[in-house]
Amino acid sequence: MLLPKPAVLETAEGRFTLDGTTPLAAVPAFDRAAAWLRGALGPATGCRLEAGPGGIEIVQAEGLPAEGYRLTVRPGLVRIEAADPAGAFYGAQTLRQLLPPSVFRAGRVGDGPWTIPAVTVEDAPRFGWRGCMIDVSRHFLPKPDLLRYVDLLAAHKLNVLHLHLTDDPGWRLEIKRYPKLTEVGGWRRETSVGWRGLGRFNGRPYGGFYTQDDIREIVAYAADRFVTVVPEIELPGHSRAAIAAYPELGHGDQPLEVATSWHITQNVLNVEDDTIAFYKGIFEEVLDLFPSAHIHIGGDEARKEEWRESPVAQRRIRDLGLGDEYGLQSWFIRQFADFLTARGRKLYGWDEILEGGAPPGAVIASWRGNYGAVAAARAGHDVVACPNTEVYLDYRQSERADEPTPVGSVVSLRDVYDFEPVPAELAGTPDAARVIGGQANLWTEYMDSPRVLDYMAFPRVSALAEALWSGPERDYDDFLVRLAEHERRLDALGVEYRRQDGPRPWQTRPDAPGNPRDRADVEAGIAEITRNIRG
Repeated sequence: MLLPKPAVLETAEGRFTLDGTTPLAAVPAFDRAAAWLRGALGPATGCRLEAGPGGIEIVQAEGLPAEGYRLTVRPGLVRIEAADPAGAFYGAQTLRQLLPPSVFRAGRVGDGPWTIPAVTVEDAPRFGWRGCMIDVSRHFLPKPDLLRYVDLLAAHKLNVLHLHLTDDPGWRLEIKRYPKLTEVGGWRRETSVGWRGLGRFNGRPYGGFYTQDDIREIVAYAADRFVTVVPEIELPGHSRAAIAAYPELGHGDQPLEVATSWHITQNVLNVEDDTIAFYKGIFEEVLDLFPSAHIHIGGDEARKEEWRESPVAQRRIRDLGLGDEYGLQSWFIRQFADFLTARGRKLYGWDEILEGGAPPGAVIASWRGNYGAVAAARAGHDVVACPNTEVYLDYRQSERADEPTPVGSVVSLRDVYDFEPVPAELAGTPDAARVIGGQANLWTEYMDSPRVLDYMAFPRVSALAEALWSGPERDYDDFLVRLAEHERRLDALGVEYRRQDGPRPWQTRPDAPGNPRDRADVEAGIAEITRNIRG
């Protein structure tokens, strides 16, 4: 009952018994996998897995693919073979799934016996980028809850946590040279309740942010679980919290407040040299905190009204021969692409950065259907597929009237399971290799607590994990059988997932109505807003 489903699973006779005398040996290169396995199994089983031969062995083997492993369980021995540390870790994760679901608990609920069926498992991921974006700007996820999500992603063999740290309603990252970003930008006076079009607010101040030491802890914790944390600092749009903190970043003399609702504001950063220098200062600190190769700069939904009325912006367009505001956005993004490239990093942005031309080497997060993925790959850009109609996990999960704050079209468990990152237009062409993976996006406008986040994320994240790890030929009915067992693991982990028969009474939100739409309406909206993509 493994999830994601492995490429090869062969059963054999007998079982391995795990007890207090079972030793664990690992080659030095795989110490992190061994340390994790001891920490994961010890609390529930009471087994210390002290160092020594003859029990569980984690060894290096040539010829296995990146992140791949071979797990062999026999009555007298468990062996995990891998070519790299990540593969050893994923082999250890599979080993934990072969034990009863109670081993996923944080304390002992029984004395065993703890037995593992004799099997041989050989496996490796289809895609190198297997991610989940969590929006901590709209609703902040406290550090302990975020660390828990790192564990949940790792348990599903997902390896990228994309953190949406800044937006109009809140700035969530301490920047020491610009303290007002969190002192002012980290708080809003109240929050919209339910769908923004209703104009309802709760009258309660809201805020929070991660200190730089928090981030160092989160990044290190994730690295020990082979999860890369990719930060997102939004520009030039979705920047109202930053402008509220430092008005000189924006346009006009009227002070702004941090946004209290979820609409796309017209506020964008100005294009003056001082603003570019300001954000480069931010990124200097971001690069010190996040060692990830990719740094997300947003680039989406940047309104152009203020640039059209700005003498400085219009002068930039004329002097540099940029043509129009889309060319200006491309120029603006390129300032940060060059900055990141000079420091050995890659710019990662939403597919709007294709408008006016994306910088060479930029990686594109394609969210507006498959339009961006096809255009980006054909233009020579690597692509992370995250289409809103398939993997936007803020969208409602069924047509039921009691789905909490239903927005968008239905993105069901089946929709996520059937997600194919490589668009049909690219399949079978050399450009298909440009799709390096995919991710789900958890936009938190309507997820105001970790419990709600759980409901919206799971078990759809479990389906995503199989879509990104396993091959393109998948069996949904077989997945549902395995998911039934996997949900017992989620129960043990305390995940308040959505049951297949719908929400529990406490998971409904009659106090926060939504705005459900059908898929045709959502796709028509995508078609409208993709008119400006230029290959």
